[in-house]
Amino acid sequence: MPLNNLSRRSFFQTSALAGVGFWVAGRPAFAGAKSPNEKLDIGIIGVAGQGEYDLNNVTHENIVALCDVDESRAGKARERFPKAQFYTDFRKLIERNDIDAVVVATPDHTHAPATLAALRSGKHVYCEKPLTHTVHEARLVAETAAREKRVTQMGTQIHAQPNYRRVVELVRAQAIGPVREVHVWVGKQWIGADRPQATPPVPKGLHYDLWLGPAPYRPYHEAYLPAKWRGWWDFGGGTLADMACHYMDLPHWALGLRQPITIEAEGPEPHPESAPATLTVRYEHPGRGTNPPVNLTWYHGGLRPPHFADKNLKLPANWGDGVLFVGDKGMLLAKYGEHVLFPKREFRKYVRPLPSIPDSIGHHREWTEACKTGGGTTCNFEYAGALTETVLLGNVAHRTGKKLEFDIANCRVTNVPEAEPLIRKEYREGWTLTV
Repeated sequence: MPLNNLSRRSFFQTSALAGVGFWVAGRPAFAGAKSPNEKLDIGIIGVAGQGEYDLNNVTHENIVALCDVDESRAGKARERFPKAQFYTDFRKLIERNDIDAVVVATPDHTHAPATLAALRSGKHVYCEKPLTHTVHEARLVAETAAREKRVTQMGTQIHAQPNYRRVVELVRAQAIGPVREVHVWVGKQWIGADRPQATPPVPKGLHYDLWLGPAPYRPYHEAYLPAKWRGWWDFGGGTLADMACHYMDLPHWALGLRQPITIEAEGPEPHPESAPATLTVRYEHPGRGTNPPVNLTWYHGGLRPPHFADKNLKLPANWGDGVLFVGDKGMLLAKYGEHVLFPKREFRKYVRPLPSIPDSIGHHREWTEACKTGGGTTCNFEYAGALTETVLLGNVAHRTGKKLEFDIANCRVTNVPEAEPLIRKEYREGWTLTV
């Protein structure tokens, strides 16, 4: 049924029953919930770049506060919303008790401080991917969201598109049989370099100390921002942290994957400052109920699974980034907007399952509607936290150079002591996370 023919209530009920990852707060509405016809009062933390995209997608609500550490880049948003109070320190915005919800679109290293402060102040949160900068932060954010019973959503917007839903339905219908192997790859590269030695002046309007936030102090340099921070360990997590939450989301959703039990990386010698141009990570996931264990392999920087070299499979060489599910009865190749069953000749007469996962009302709107009704979202922090932990463990394996054994229950690596400071990092004075 087209979603515009469903009521909001029936949409969330149907989605929950379809098992698409919705989390319901345990009550139809919570203290302070608004009528679906009322508007939320929202604060936006980070209003340029990806933050501008997020802002554009929540303008159906009241934008009452804006925050950005770069006053120059924030100018466009301030002109559009002249009545919204502007801040350069997100802590000041979160202190307000008249804001219902916040959008966090900052660099990775400030996701957790902003998100945790907002959750603890009773605000609902939409946070960009990856959910956090470290594995432990992801666990803490997920636990805090559950304890505070706030409505949450991570910014993996492609999760809301119809193609992902059709792939999930095919996998769950056993179209290719039980899946024991998955390959995920992207060609993108986010890399840093050796730390710059020059110390140019901080541009006018940039509050650099606030931009650093919990990261160790280092002099300003244009090699770090905007956007280029993704290649530096102190601020981001390279290509893996940037893109894996989008592409690994699909097998996590379709197969019900959570955190892995072992993680092993293969790539260049780890750099103390910056992320690698190429990387392969192998994740071992335990069985789930009657579903078998799954080995998931990630590749980036031009690397792809060996299946593309097998001429008998006839996989499209120009496919680009994607996901390959390998089942006992065949394979399913997918990307953002397309998917194909292989070998094609064996699936010519295959009858696809009827669609069972409703179309999304929009990734951001799922969140804003749930904030009003106490309903659920598809990429809540319980789901997104486990996905983020998985992604970031790949970087920990790369940086330690060892195969990790992960104790899921206690969020710790049991066999590599040097992994611990990468799981739980230190914070600059004044930015320590409090439990």
